Amino acid sequence: MKNLLGKLYLIPTTLGDTNPLEVLPISVKQTIEKTNTFIVENEKTARRFIKSICPEKSQPSLKLFLLNKHTNEVELPTFLEPCTNGVDVGLLSEAGCPGIADPGADVVKIAHEKNIKVVPLVGPSSILLAIMSSGMNGQSFAFNGYLPIDKGERKNEIKRLERLSFENNQSQVFIETPYRNNNMLEDLASYLENNTNICVACDITLSSEFIKTQSANSWKKNMVDLHKRPTIFIIHKN
Repeated sequence: MKNLLGKLYLIPTTLGDTNPLEVLPISVKQTIEKTNTFIVENEKTARRFIKSICPEKSQPSLKLFLLNKHTNEVELPTFLEPCTNGVDVGLLSEAGCPGIADPGADVVKIAHEKNIKVVPLVGPSSILLAIMSSGMNGQSFAFNGYLPIDKGERKNEIKRLERLSFENNQSQVFIETPYRNNNMLEDLASYLENNTNICVACDITLSSEFIKTQSANSWKKNMVDLHKRPTIFIIHKN
């Protein structure tokens, strides 16, 4: 009789220091309760999250595979070997949903190649929550990751995204390293045309949450402090 494969659960985490069950459904807790093998970006933060949502779980019983920028690509298929033996595996992001602006997508791809069932669980995605609350085009948008650091290259990319937004009626979404957020907002307000809208969605789901959409010209007069605060930027030129 053929062995049944374990499933790969895509387990969302919180976007910051908040009570997990305030933003995550009970299905996440139930999945973590029955799972002991996880693929994670950082062992310490993963263990802390698992303990926060399932304090009775034995920490020594956990088997963790590390998936981050130091992971060798050839290791990835081995992370799913437990599934071939009928053991469920959970894929955890550092923040938000696995596979969305997250290295976990590579593991999900391999799971499909191995006919392992992929089960996405509901949870907060900063990108989707920002789009939802921006008032911009939720029918057509693009996530662009990080923009260039070089000042000249960044200006050119901002102007290119502005043109794309106008030509395609498409909202353009991107992020920045948190300690450079203030510089990013200043550059957007400076380089974009005055009537181009900018949405700043900061600390989403946290008590300090700040979400505001206004024109580049308005931002010039109403800057906010985004230093070291996780932020999504969206621009749209009508």
